[in-house]
Amino acid sequence: MREIDAYIRRSKRWSDEIAELRSILVGCDLTEEFKWYKPCYSHGGKNIVIIQEMKEFLALMFFKGALLNDPEGVLETQGPNSRSARRIRFTSVEDVAALSDIVRAYVGEAVAVAEAALEVDRAPEPVLVAELQNRLEGDPLLKAAFESLTPGRQREYNLYFSGAKQAKTRQARVEKYAAKILERKGLREP
Repeated sequence: MREIDAYIRRSKRWSDEIAELRSILVGCDLTEEFKWYKPCYSHGGKNIVIIQEMKEFLALMFFKGALLNDPEGVLETQGPNSRSARRIRFTSVEDVAALSDIVRAYVGEAVAVAEAALEVDRAPEPVLVAELQNRLEGDPLLKAAFESLTPGRQREYNLYFSGAKQAKTRQARVEKYAAKILERKGLREP
């Protein structure tokens, strides 16, 4: 796929590792696509894994990794707010080669999870930060726009707003992003 070839060529740090990982994933009978500006691999229309470049490592992120067994102990969460995704880290071509059998096995299990239509338990309804809740209650258009966002986008906004320690900072963040919410865009969307 030309987009992924170009992506690998543009990679300043991980091009060899991505190419090695790509050959493993293509050999797992996955469909190769370019989504979210990254190499993404699916099966039967269901996303299975995506390659993510980080400063210190290359990650292979399993979309429903929380549902996988991890007998090798190589899966890690992406952070405290990640519920379903799990990733494997690589720092060299040698890492990719050493973990190739594990990657194949985990991809096989992830495909089985997708085929069985297994789902991670739904997150509890989020408690919106007071500054966002108050702004939504006072602006029906903003409330409708916010409610039309995907649950993940709503959660991302709420986490960002609630991450500020001071109420005035939380309020300023809500005001700053109200226009973007009205455009029905996610926090990081251009």
